[in-house]
Amino acid sequence: MPLKYNRRKYSDEVLINLYRAILKPRLIEEKMMVLLRQGRISKWFSGIGQEAISVGATMALNKDEFILPMHRNLGVFTSRDIPLYRLFSQFQGKMNGFTKGRDRSFHFGSKEHNIIGMISHLGPQMGVADGIALGNLLEKEEKVTLVFTGDGGASEGDFHESINTAAVWKLPVIFLVENNGYGLSTPSSEQFVFKNFVDKGIGYGIETELIEGNNILEVYHKISEIAESIRKNPRPILVECLSFRMRGHEEASGTKYVPQELMDEWGKKDPVENYEKFLLDEKVLDEKTIAEIKSTIKAEVISEWDKAYEEEALVADKETELNDIYAPFKFEETTPTSQEKTEIRMIDAISDGLRQSMEKYGNLVLMGQDIGDYGGVFKITDGFVKQFGRDRVRNTPLCESAILGAGLGLAINGQKAMVEMQFADFVSEGMTQICNNLAKSHYRWGQNADVVVRMPTGGGMAAGPFHSQCNEAWFTQVPGLKVVYPAFPRDAKGLLAASIEDPNPIMFFEHKGMYRSIKEEVPNDYYTIEIGKAKLIREGSEITIVTYGMGVHWAIEALDENPEISADLIDLRTLVPLDTETIFASVKKTNRVIILHEATLFSGIGGELSALITENCFEYLDAPIKRVASMDTPVPFINQLEEQFMPKERFKEELVELVNY
Repeated sequence: MPLKYNRRKYSDEVLINLYRAILKPRLIEEKMMVLLRQGRISKWFSGIGQEAISVGATMALNKDEFILPMHRNLGVFTSRDIPLYRLFSQFQGKMNGFTKGRDRSFHFGSKEHNIIGMISHLGPQMGVADGIALGNLLEKEEKVTLVFTGDGGASEGDFHESINTAAVWKLPVIFLVENNGYGLSTPSSEQFVFKNFVDKGIGYGIETELIEGNNILEVYHKISEIAESIRKNPRPILVECLSFRMRGHEEASGTKYVPQELMDEWGKKDPVENYEKFLLDEKVLDEKTIAEIKSTIKAEVISEWDKAYEEEALVADKETELNDIYAPFKFEETTPTSQEKTEIRMIDAISDGLRQSMEKYGNLVLMGQDIGDYGGVFKITDGFVKQFGRDRVRNTPLCESAILGAGLGLAINGQKAMVEMQFADFVSEGMTQICNNLAKSHYRWGQNADVVVRMPTGGGMAAGPFHSQCNEAWFTQVPGLKVVYPAFPRDAKGLLAASIEDPNPIMFFEHKGMYRSIKEEVPNDYYTIEIGKAKLIREGSEITIVTYGMGVHWAIEALDENPEISADLIDLRTLVPLDTETIFASVKKTNRVIILHEATLFSGIGGELSALITENCFEYLDAPIKRVASMDTPVPFINQLEEQFMPKERFKEELVELVNY
């Protein structure tokens, strides 16, 4: 049946504004279809048939409230009055686009317009919405955050994690599911067995709302009511908008998989045509005025497209690309204000650095499993709830992805986040957020990710294959991340403080085996140590040892047992950025080099170090470069097997052999 509209008490002005808003994305899309066939744009994800959802929801919110759209939500961008020529520059891959040609379509954000775009991994934007909403909640701002997802994307684990977290924390978020019947070519019957997404609300303990998604007045009215309610009483609400996609997943895929009768049925519910007819029937508009509105929008679209088209083609520049990987940050060392020091363990130094950073940055939020009253499984945050309160020291559900996404959301909202992985092994649950959101957001659209991910790592404690992995190499090959791995208490405190100061995403590795076994005198006051600077632990002339983490202590033990060996011992401290200057200078002096790390050998960072030394110091080498690492197996449980797995004893043999080569 055709759509039924209830204008309620909305003025003619409101109704006409909604008409202009829903018409604009439709006319832009019609232009895009022509340009696609002409080869002037490369790809297009059509939202024809779904415009009422994007436009109605966006028009219902205040312009200072964040929206996180998907790739069919052109109406979100146009309703926030983003200049069309910038959108068109984005579609053409021009420098004036929001991603400088680095990403396409709606894979971008604009903080100026309070819009945060998606990435291709459907779902992660929901955790980001949690973080933005958390920031608003902590600042006591009466704002709502709206995040879109599709019926297909709602099958992702992020859907569950993010809604569950929002429910537990009572975050002011609207989770809007656009149920258009298909995930690419897969119909809903093959995606889920429940009837409607709103049926899920009871499982999360949250309210829900089902809306006729093609009726712009219903969308606008219901979202306005929901948003106003959430502003006064913060909580998440799950909204389902029923609609249909009248074009293919993207234009190349077509719609042959859709039954024609379904297309015909939904064609009668076209959100633009039906609303236009309603306005004519209500005598809010006449044919002449409609023609004038269409003519004006079409002229704007052509003019703005031409403006973007005339923009010079992007010229690739290596320095620009490299400089935009990280957010700008000028490190300024902070030295202790007093000379007082205390001999403390590694675990105490990390706790101290974290506590003093919380005191320094009132906008720093800690998130992790069991970090609240329990103090974390290693007791690093013991007493933090009492000092800083539950708002800033937040126990999380078991949902690594949602919390890592929330870290980015906090950064978008101008705050800092520390996310603790209970064990580094568990980070695999959040790889998309780290590698595709945190790492790439600044390069893609200039948004820094002010997030430190603490990673208790390492073996030697008979904890088996799921609590002992050294997985730092996973992250060294992801541009946009920094990777820090201290070996001493003093370095751990200073580097952690520096990591929290740095506005970029940092993977901060802490070896569990050193938590309570390594002691050192550490300044009592707050201080920082520059990230990216290696430390020469010992100086010698015969061989260079390059290592980090527990490897530093194994190397010290080996040198103590072999006092006749004169070695430079380099503690990298930071794996990304890497201090190649210190490494190369030492190798050129000693002419021999051995690389040691606890991580497994194949594709460990030792291979990259070896390649760099070969490329830059080959003529100085008097012996082959030697790598010593753990066996290429999972980390075994029983002591006898784990000791065999570890490279500690093999390193001692290889060191002597290489010196005598």
